[in-house]
Amino acid sequence: MEGPVTPVCRIDVPCERPAAGIVLEFKRSGRVVARVKTTAKGTYRVKLRAGTYAVTTVPLGRVGTGLMPKTVRVPKARMARRDFHLDTGLR
Repeated sequence: MEGPVTPVCRIDVPCERPAAGIVLEFKRSGRVVARVKTTAKGTYRVKLRAGTYAVTTVPLGRVGTGLMPKTVRVPKARMARRDFHLDTGLR
């Protein structure tokens, strides 16, 4: 998800929207092991080995606090879901 869309969250105006077309970069031990681009609906799928990865967006240098969480842990021998929130600052 990407946000904030508006400076104040209201019931009739969502604070976040799907983060479409964002490139996520997964690093392990400082090396890029995977890159994936989110769909128009903000979804993605990536295959990673078990372990802990640093995650950033490409390109870097966006306004706002950036991607959260900044690290993810992939469990052994199973699929897992991880949602990210991208604060790009107000537009």
